[in-house]
Amino acid sequence: MKVFISIITLLAALNASPLYAYDRVYQAPQDFIAEIFHSSPSAELLWLSREVQADVSRILGHPPGQLRQRYWKEGARTLWIMEEIGKEDVITAGFVIKNQRIELARVLVYRESRGMEVRHPAFLKQYVGVALTADQYLDRNIDGISGATLSVHAMGRMARAALYLDQASRSK
Repeated sequence: MKVFISIITLLAALNASPLYAYDRVYQAPQDFIAEIFHSSPSAELLWLSREVQADVSRILGHPPGQLRQRYWKEGARTLWIMEEIGKEDVITAGFVIKNQRIELARVLVYRESRGMEVRHPAFLKQYVGVALTADQYLDRNIDGISGATLSVHAMGRMARAALYLDQASRSK
């Protein structure tokens, strides 16, 4: 009987532990940068002024996590690696911007237990060609995914922030 109780206790402990909670690295950020910019440009820094911090806070719904944002630039293209919480964990995504429009969006690392459908090309292609409106919203609607609502919203916030930061980097 003691063995049976020990086994049940062990199984309950394993079931309660977050064994499923791991980083799903679809592409390492440095590999994404190398894929986009074959020349591997060095990172640039955008220091977030008070005005930029306030605008990014409005876009994200919370203050930015840092006072500077790293990005990569080659010609008219910029690449932004953004991080935002979906439901409970951070999603890392890359956005390539050219002429104030998203050229490519990709989920690089996904840490949530649900909603990973946002990484699929069928979802991400909706961001291609998207720009910011004057009031800092995306200029077109992005279709949601049932069961991935918070991840979809996080992707939208990151896209808006990347577009906004791209504009801010060009006016510095």
